[in-house]
Amino acid sequence: MNKRLTYILLALLFGSAFGGAAQSGGSVDVPTVRARVSADSLWIGDQFTLEVEVDKDLTQVIDFPVFIREEGKPGLIGDKVEVLAELPVDTLERQDRRVTIRKRYVLTAFDAGMYNLGLFPALFLDKNIVDTLHSPDSLRFLVQTFPIDTATMTIHDIKPPLPAPVLPQEWLGWTMLLFWGGQLLFVALWLLHRWNKRRKPTAKRSKRPTEPAHVTAIRELEKLQSEKLWQNQRHKLYYTRLTDIVREYIEGRYGVGAREMTSDEIIQALNELHIPARSHQQIQRLLSTADYVKFAKYVPDVQDNEMSWNDAYYFVEETKWIAADPLAEPEDRKEGGV
Repeated sequence: MNKRLTYILLALLFGSAFGGAAQSGGSVDVPTVRARVSADSLWIGDQFTLEVEVDKDLTQVIDFPVFIREEGKPGLIGDKVEVLAELPVDTLERQDRRVTIRKRYVLTAFDAGMYNLGLFPALFLDKNIVDTLHSPDSLRFLVQTFPIDTATMTIHDIKPPLPAPVLPQEWLGWTMLLFWGGQLLFVALWLLHRWNKRRKPTAKRSKRPTEPAHVTAIRELEKLQSEKLWQNQRHKLYYTRLTDIVREYIEGRYGVGAREMTSDEIIQALNELHIPARSHQQIQRLLSTADYVKFAKYVPDVQDNEMSWNDAYYFVEETKWIAADPLAEPEDRKEGGV
């Protein structure tokens, strides 16, 4: 806009000189300006070109209007025609001292209607002459909008955005995240399982004996006798094995936890089972002698060792049919056991 104001001031200052020269009969070769638009009818929003050609002498200077703002924003011709771009001046033809130059503008319009841009100006400078030249014809063009026949056309809703394809870089990152997350979750669950397993006591599965308790006890007593432990002065081991056999028999026969009981607790439990007095006396004597040997370093003689074995043997033989309930028939007898 500053250049346009400059053109006007220069034209006013030097207009008189140009007029004087013309009146004095001096001949001046004035350039020829031609302007046209690339289309005289276009759709709304379409881009088109305004071309300005000037035929002039080599020494003459032609300057064109500037519409684009310094910030690079589109300018305006009139009120509604936007200037999107200004292309540089190029030379179309040159012959001797005559040259044809061209200036192009990229335009668009967003309002329908007939437009008249008038005569396009160009500034002319030659020696002491400054003047504004114009194209001979007005620039006219028609901007049309798209016809809409509401009787035959259906107005649809605005379509939603189309789904964009998933790129490999996107799903690869999520896949790695899920993989490592799954690994961490597996390790955490495994550690939690191990921790819970250590906290909870392991339940011992009670194995059902494959044979009656007294059969096992008699077999183990005979095996112990054949090992001749006390004959080799291994008295403590002998009595430990002997009492273990009796304890396992009581636990298997009557369901009493004799293996975890002391000698006094076993005697007390047998009192409640109503076993014969002789059997009670045998087991009490056996356990008492074994405690002396294991804890008081008592060294039994041959008679003590043989009597202890006999007490264990006859205790098993005399109590194998005695049930915990005196009125109940033992399971061994029901099944026809030994």
